[in-house]
Amino acid sequence: MQTTLRISQGVTRMPKWRMARPVDLELCDSEQLAIAGSNGSGKSMLADLMTGRHPLLMHDPEYDFRPSTKPLVSDNIKYITFRDCYGGDNDRTYYLQQRWNHHDIDEETPTAGETLERAFLMAGTDTPQRRAFQQKLYELFGLDRLLDKYIILLSSGELRKTELAKTLFCEPRILIMDNPFIGLDASTREQLKTLLGELSKQMHLQIVLILSKTDDMPDFITHVIPVEGMTVGKKMTRDQYMSVYGQRPAHILSEEKEKAIEALPYHDDDYHAEEVVNMRDVSIRYGARTILKDLNWTIRNGERWSLSGPNGSGKSTLLSLICADNPQGYACDISLFGMTRGSGESIWDIKRHIGYVSPEMHRAYKKDLPAIRIVASGLKDSIGLYVKPTEEEYEICRWWMDIFGLEGLQERTFLTLSSGEQRLVLLARAFVKDPELLILDEPLHGLDDRNRQMVKDIIEAFCRRRNKTLIMVTHYEEELPPCIDKHKRIEQNHH
Repeated sequence: MQTTLRISQGVTRMPKWRMARPVDLELCDSEQLAIAGSNGSGKSMLADLMTGRHPLLMHDPEYDFRPSTKPLVSDNIKYITFRDCYGGDNDRTYYLQQRWNHHDIDEETPTAGETLERAFLMAGTDTPQRRAFQQKLYELFGLDRLLDKYIILLSSGELRKTELAKTLFCEPRILIMDNPFIGLDASTREQLKTLLGELSKQMHLQIVLILSKTDDMPDFITHVIPVEGMTVGKKMTRDQYMSVYGQRPAHILSEEKEKAIEALPYHDDDYHAEEVVNMRDVSIRYGARTILKDLNWTIRNGERWSLSGPNGSGKSTLLSLICADNPQGYACDISLFGMTRGSGESIWDIKRHIGYVSPEMHRAYKKDLPAIRIVASGLKDSIGLYVKPTEEEYEICRWWMDIFGLEGLQERTFLTLSSGEQRLVLLARAFVKDPELLILDEPLHGLDDRNRQMVKDIIEAFCRRRNKTLIMVTHYEEELPPCIDKHKRIEQNHH
């Protein structure tokens, strides 16, 4: 049996990339693999070893890519992390509100079509067979509709599909993907699982998925390697893995922490508006595209809403209007906390009462500050931190970090944390000012099963208090905490 990839007793030369024990791993030709484990367990580090990114002390990884004839490892193994999807070099200029500030888009900003075409031509010779393959991918991913859209206007789900298509143009032998299903709506997730299953059969393609969420494991996966505490476990079949690790915890947050959240003091300067959000006939257009059309929505004090809709239907745009991040908000008939937008209160007055986390915010955070400084920036609503927090404010930050299971990580810098740990830091940042309106856009993105349950428990405890209103977006119904009893769905506008 052909072994496509083997690592024996692998130890990296650089101590900072080392796992707790030497790594042994073998990938055989017919296997489709998942690497599963909790946040910060070392899954992405293992993927880096498989691609040869970190040189090893004794033996380099051994590869046998037949039937591929491409000489380079980098041509045969492609690794997608989806972390920085907004287009390589331009990424430096991407900032959080840019997606909503359209006059800031310069002529050089590429459309999705241009980006894909460039990637297609760079990946190989332009032949009729490859063109047919390109067209097939466009149809499968529904990319035809996005080709004329600027790349920075794509939703996180749309970006994922673009990124994946670009990689598949290279026809790799092994494709490693880090949490490919998060941020995708249910029907796209199913399509992607089917597509990957088909590609693995048709293209002589081996797929390696890095998963935090065990229930996202597609049927075509044959084997799983568990990774825990920076230690790579033994490869087992999918069924063996599911029988050992498939149970999900029912409740994580300790009763003590729950009571502590419920007992938090109230503030004198809270708004006590009967209507927290009121949107009347709100429409948003970008050029020829209508994103939201005649939308009406009233959210009353103490209500808990879920907001759903397919990728690209305008959910994040809608939330950006409420959070005062979108300049078009001023042209719309919106009132927040009983005050009409533009009636004299400043954006910062409003933001002080809103806690917010989103995939856009996660992507815009490139600051390598200590985690506690990131949490503290939530008190000032700044992305960087220009005002040094007081000792008392730091105390509040430490308290929330402890609630989110981040004790011991206060001084670790943000970019050295795993993406799941980063997400927990940004969640602590949203809660730190004890907001009256909590807006959580895919808050459980990339969290492992245990952390997802913990965050649900925290949201639930937080919402048991007076004067707390919640809007939550997720593509997984089972991620909604039980307190949510109102649902708003928006559909795609296709013109």
